[in-house]
Order: sequence, then C-alpha cells, then structure tokens
Amino acid sequence: MARPAAASLDEIVKRSIEGVVGRVSAAIARSIADTVAARLEAELKKSVGKSGAARRGRPAAARPRAEITRWVADRRARRVPTFVIDMTSLKTKKAIVAKYGDGVTFEKGKPAPKSK
Repeated sequence: MARPAAASLDEIVKRSIEGVVGRVSAAIARSIADTVAARLEAELKKSVGKSGAARRGRPAAARPRAEITRWVADRRARRVPTFVIDMTSLKTKKAIVAKYGDGVTFEKGKPAPKSK
C-alpha cells in the first residue's frame, strides 16, 4: 500500500490553527459587541432627563460675563471692549495698535493714553 504524500509544515500548522482562530474570533466579536452595548446604554441613561441645551453639547447654564475695566492692546487680545471703542473711536485692534502702539493699557473711567 502506498503512503500518502507528506504535507508541508505550513499546511499542518494552518489546519491545526483554523479551529482555534475560529473560536477565538467569535469570542472576541461577542466581547466587543457586549462592551459597545453597555457603553451605549450608559450614554443613553446619561442623556435622558437633561435639558435640550445639554443634549446638544452646550452647558445648561452659562455663567455671567464679568465686566472688563482694563484692556491691553497686545497680540493676545481677542476683542476690543466697547469702552475702548468709545474712547478711541477705532473699532479694530489693528487700528488701535497702529495709533497707540503695542502693549498700551486702556482703563475704564480714565482718559485715553497718548498716541505714539
């Protein structure tokens, strides 16, 4: 009787691992699905009962803004306060820096600084 042809090492390893990989991948898929389902449930429970603003990602109650009484015209400045606009009649930070210089300080209730 003839012997069957010897299988290569790669074929033997592939046949022995196929069953293990199938079982492990199914277990991993179930674990991921359970984790995602639990996370979605937690997120849904958190969002139930909140106001409409909170569900859209905004804070429910905004804190009141503080009144600005001192402003420095430098490159970090974001907006020009209304008291500076009233004082200088200039509306942009760029125009104020051009006229008064970088780093000049404006204080509410005091006269405007000297232009450069």
